[in-house]
Amino acid sequence: MGATTLLETHKLSKSFHGKTVIDNLDLNIKKGDVYGFLGRNGQGKTTTIRMLTGLIFPDSGDVVMNGLNLRTDFKQAISQIGAIVENPTFYDYLSGYENLALMVNLIPGMDKEKIAEVLEKVGLTTRAKDKVSAYSLGMKQRLGIANALLNDPQLIILDEPTNGLDPQGMIEIKEMILQLSSEKNITFFISSHLLHEIGQICDRVGILNKGKLLTEGNVSELIAGGDVHSLEELYFNLTSGGGR
Repeated sequence: MGATTLLETHKLSKSFHGKTVIDNLDLNIKKGDVYGFLGRNGQGKTTTIRMLTGLIFPDSGDVVMNGLNLRTDFKQAISQIGAIVENPTFYDYLSGYENLALMVNLIPGMDKEKIAEVLEKVGLTTRAKDKVSAYSLGMKQRLGIANALLNDPQLIILDEPTNGLDPQGMIEIKEMILQLSSEKNITFFISSHLLHEIGQICDRVGILNKGKLLTEGNVSELIAGGDVHSLEELYFNLTSGGGR
């Protein structure tokens, strides 16, 4: 069946002040994946995302997006990626529409009609003219995803997208991700420490511990192969030997 690889890393490594944070990381995200990147806080998830999006550069190794290496074809490769790294930030005194209009002005050749299109995709059409200060945290996350959709990316990277959300906000974000994946054929890479939440929406996962990838694969196959009943049980079995 062999789905096409969309994003991959080869022996990606990063250290800060002599401490290895990411250690020879090999990831393989396939086209159409809703891929969960799992690990406790402080294990290197955000550092990885910063390397995937070109915000920081690895000490060694490569990031390849759709066959393009970020080192040598940065502009072409990064144009296919949309991302929210940590919490999205907007001007509270402007409306959701006005915030996106500012972003559109920075993208050469983009038509403002695109704003209505992405707002519709994330379910914010009726609130588009409201000030962001009136938005819930979940709505701000959806506006962040709308912003990430502006350049028609093949991959959207989300860093802890349900962090701080109430249960209803979590449900809305999860439903939106699944809808965009199935209807718009967008691939998602979602970093999280919330194993249960990720288990509900992701078809493939990678588990990170102390900067090393412990396992990667289809959720149901990993659970069956690990002789466990849940993603949480698999995670704790794999990481218990490493401690904190």
